[in-house]
Amino acid sequence: MSSVVKDSQQRYGLVSRALHWGMAALLAWQFFTTVVRVLLEDSALDEFAWGTHKTVGTLLMALIVLRLLWALANRLERPPSLNRMALLGHMALYALMLVVPTFALLRQYGSGRELTVLGWQLMPGFDGKLEWMMTPANLLHGWLGWILLAMIVGHVAMTFYHRRSATQEDVLPRMVGKLRD
Repeated sequence: MSSVVKDSQQRYGLVSRALHWGMAALLAWQFFTTVVRVLLEDSALDEFAWGTHKTVGTLLMALIVLRLLWALANRLERPPSLNRMALLGHMALYALMLVVPTFALLRQYGSGRELTVLGWQLMPGFDGKLEWMMTPANLLHGWLGWILLAMIVGHVAMTFYHRRSATQEDVLPRMVGKLRD
C-alpha cells in the first residue's frame, strides 16, 4: 500500500487524515444540532437539524469502529505520542467517541422504538420499554457528550499550544501536511 495512504513515523496517511477530519466535521455537526435543540427547540432549524442527529450519530459510531481498527492496524507505523498525557488524552477521546453513541444506541433499543437509518432498519421496534437500559443511557449520553466536546476543545487548544511554543514540537503537520518551512 502506498506510503501516502498508510501512516508513517513522520505523519498520518490519507486514510487516518480522512477519518480524523471527516469525523471532526460530523462531530461539529452533532454538537451544532444539540445546541440548536437546547436553544431553539421546536423551531424550523431544530426540526431540520435534530432530524439528522441519529443518522449522523450512527455514521460516527461506524466511523469510530473503522478508525480504531485502522489505528490498530497502523499502530507500529504512526507518529509517536509526544508524552504520556497526550497518549492518555487521545485514548480518552477515542473511548468517549465510542461510549457516547453506544449509550444512545442503548437508549434507542430500550425505548422499544425501531431505528431506521438511511432506509435501513438497524433495530426493530417492540412493545414496552427497558428502563434498565434507558435510565443510565439517558443520564450519561448527554453529559459524556459535553465532556467529549470539552476534550475536543482541549485537543484543539493543545495543538495550537504545541504549534506556537518554541519549546514544543509542532504536531499539526502530522495531520495536515507541511505548514512551515
